[in-house]
Amino acid sequence: QVQLVESGGGLVQAGGSLRLSCAASGRTFSTYTMGWFRQAPGKEREFAAAISGSGGSTNYADSVKGRFTISRDNAKNTVYLQMNSPKPEDTAVYYCATSRLFTRNYYSYVYWGQGTQVTVST
Repeated sequence: QVQLVESGGGLVQAGGSLRLSCAASGRTFSTYTMGWFRQAPGKEREFAAAISGSGGSTNYADSVKGRFTISRDNAKNTVYLQMNSPKPEDTAVYYCATSRLFTRNYYSYVYWGQGTQVTVST
């Protein structure tokens, strides 16, 4: 079993920057694709970004491409989401999750963190 703990959320001004972190337990972190998803009030959870186990491949939703960057440090069992130039529509609870597949498919992700709130003000 893998436990995930997100941190780094908070209030940020539009056009600013914020970095989310997700720390994972266990010794098999590098074998998992890591994904970031987000859920805004009244909306379904949606894919934001994913990174392969080695970090060599990344995938982004069109809505965040060019503004957000996913990265990982396998020595620290941690994945990051650097949010640059956030917009008010990026306001959501952000979740990290693990998958054995390199995919953006929500149903392929098995372990989930508890989420961290990100609020982008105008």
